[in-house]
Amino acid sequence: MNSFASKPLSVSEFQRKVKAAGKEHHRDFPWRYIDDPYAVLVSEVMLQQTQVKRVLDYWPRFMRTFPSIDALAAADTPLVLEMWQGLGYNRRALALKKCAETCSRDYQGCLPNTREELLALPGIGPATAGGVLAFAYQKPTLYLETNVRTVFLHELFPDECDVPDKLIEPLVLESCPSDDPRGWYYALLDYGAYLKATEPNPSRRSKHYSKQSKFEGSRRQKRAEILRTLLASEGLTKSQISVELAQFERAHKRNAPDEALVEGILADLVSEGFLRLENGLYSVG
Repeated sequence: MNSFASKPLSVSEFQRKVKAAGKEHHRDFPWRYIDDPYAVLVSEVMLQQTQVKRVLDYWPRFMRTFPSIDALAAADTPLVLEMWQGLGYNRRALALKKCAETCSRDYQGCLPNTREELLALPGIGPATAGGVLAFAYQKPTLYLETNVRTVFLHELFPDECDVPDKLIEPLVLESCPSDDPRGWYYALLDYGAYLKATEPNPSRRSKHYSKQSKFEGSRRQKRAEILRTLLASEGLTKSQISVELAQFERAHKRNAPDEALVEGILADLVSEGFLRLENGLYSVG
């Protein structure tokens, strides 16, 4: 197992440096220092692959609309997707609703407080589970996301490339204090955000680094546009959807998508639970 013994800093030196940097570059967000696991979960899911400044606009509105797990579980899917529009990666919204439905049904409207139970819920992976445990339940745990990874790569792997998470994870666990995991990970997040803004991004030296694909003109953008169009209607035929999408593409100086592509996207959206098809009409939910 990897340990601090072979690293440039000892555990205590690393902790002191991170805490000092975290204090210097501290950021205040409305989802911090709260004990509501559901609110923390919503923030963690929103922050996946989305800039913080955008989440600052969406998180308060989403929480006002769906203030509890039970409220989200009982909500209509079109409304959930409408509240998510603009955040991207709409699968996250569906998974979050399914998670709420499971918790409402099986956990009396609460989020469980063990890693094993959290990981069994729809849409919750290791990083999200770690965030809920550390930030909502103040439990020392493994929480490894891009800003945290950045700090460990910068400080403890300064000259290495293609560093796998399996080498970083033991160091994350070893350095996490039992008395304040919440504050510790906030410090790591804030220091990591500072490093990414001021240094050649250290996270690129991770074995798991991959550059986000271009959104403009992508299949992902076409999916989002179809969903946006259907949210504003009570149902459209495939032909009507094709016309709307063609107009959108031409407005952005691109060719209209071919029929096979539109059919493939619609089939995917139906199979994934975004759309339903009844009597030749596609609608959301």
